[in-house]
Amino acid sequence: MAAMETGLGANGQEAGWVTRLTNRDNTGVEYQELKFTIHRKLLDRINLEALSSLAGERARAEIRIAVAKLVDEERTPLSLAEKERVIEEVLDEVFGLGPLEPLLRDPTISDILVTTPKLVYIERGGKLFRTSVEFKDNTHLLRIIEKVVARVGRRVDESSPLVDARLPDGSRVNAAIPPVAVDGPLLSIRRFGKELLQGEDLVKKLALTDGMLELLKACVRARLNILISGGTGAGKTTLLNVMSSYIPENERIITIEDAAELRLRQTHVARMETRPANIEGNGAIKIRDLVINALRMRPDRIIVGEVRSEEALDMLQAMNTGHDGSLTTIHSNTPRDAVARLEVLVGMANANMGVRSIRAQVTSAVDLIVQVARFSDGSRKITYITELVGLEGDQVTMQDIFLFEKSGVAESGKVLGRFKATGVRPRFYEKLRSSGIQLPASLFQTVVEIGQS
Repeated sequence: MAAMETGLGANGQEAGWVTRLTNRDNTGVEYQELKFTIHRKLLDRINLEALSSLAGERARAEIRIAVAKLVDEERTPLSLAEKERVIEEVLDEVFGLGPLEPLLRDPTISDILVTTPKLVYIERGGKLFRTSVEFKDNTHLLRIIEKVVARVGRRVDESSPLVDARLPDGSRVNAAIPPVAVDGPLLSIRRFGKELLQGEDLVKKLALTDGMLELLKACVRARLNILISGGTGAGKTTLLNVMSSYIPENERIITIEDAAELRLRQTHVARMETRPANIEGNGAIKIRDLVINALRMRPDRIIVGEVRSEEALDMLQAMNTGHDGSLTTIHSNTPRDAVARLEVLVGMANANMGVRSIRAQVTSAVDLIVQVARFSDGSRKITYITELVGLEGDQVTMQDIFLFEKSGVAESGKVLGRFKATGVRPRFYEKLRSSGIQLPASLFQTVVEIGQS
């Protein structure tokens, strides 16, 4: 009989989510064979190219009728629920991404992680859960990956086994196939909510306080150069989207990304993304090329989705030559680590700069580092808002303006702690005032306890 499947968490407990039907007896293999038999017969009988001229819903309705007839012809004993499941999954194979479609339709899922054809995980609320979703085999999974990358004009094969792409809804896709993926194709999908988060939403989620949000708004409007630092999945892109929303509507914004996923609310936004090399190994366009090109496009602001290589030097030089108010992100665990990583990335540009010269570039270009982190309860929080002050000798001097102090974990698993202003009034305070932005001095004295309930 068919029953509802629940995902299992990383700790082996039920995750409490119910998404799809699955067979509890030993007919799983037979079911997969039935589905693919129907799919093959469908491709033999219909003209998909002719159907492509029809509107999406009408084409799906036409295919549904054909699939229902094929299911009846198989004369396999199925309940109404099982028959409907077969029809929907065949339609997903034709029009979507097969077994992944139910997960893609669930707005609460933030990550989909395919480790093997029989091992698919999701992230919900910052925690990982195993699902009942399965692919038939490695070939089936590889076909779905090829379908994803073909939509954006990219390719994946033995000569190019790694690929970054995006789905039509903006979700970020990373895939790796053999020979670099040892046990078969790997697929990761980073989802983004359909509703754009506002700063106030982050306050409600206890990612920061009202005072911290007011300071970040002021820094963006006063055209400070801001670096958002954090680990994988910490929420850097989400915060970058929120902070970019405070850029005035009358400014020209250039965005540069590996795979376009930023969703700015302003009208005057020019978006660019990198391009991989072609099959001959030529024609690649890197972030560094796009940063250099952006300087010729009369930008008021430049936003780079992430600096991860030699483009860091060009970004710093842009910040230092009149393109203030720029924003970018970097992978790092603390503000101090972010500065050290910037030094390494600038060194990759082969500019023959000494360490002190690089540090001088960093401190003169970057005004503020905003550190974000993901905690054990799945929550994301801003853990530091740190000002870069300058150089003392060869050392970069920094001062924390706000920080999050973790005090423990409640029985419910919720992280306890407090957001604390350090009492330091930042050196850029006068720049805020000269920009017509008034912040109360009391803002830099606040302490907010969180997680007590």
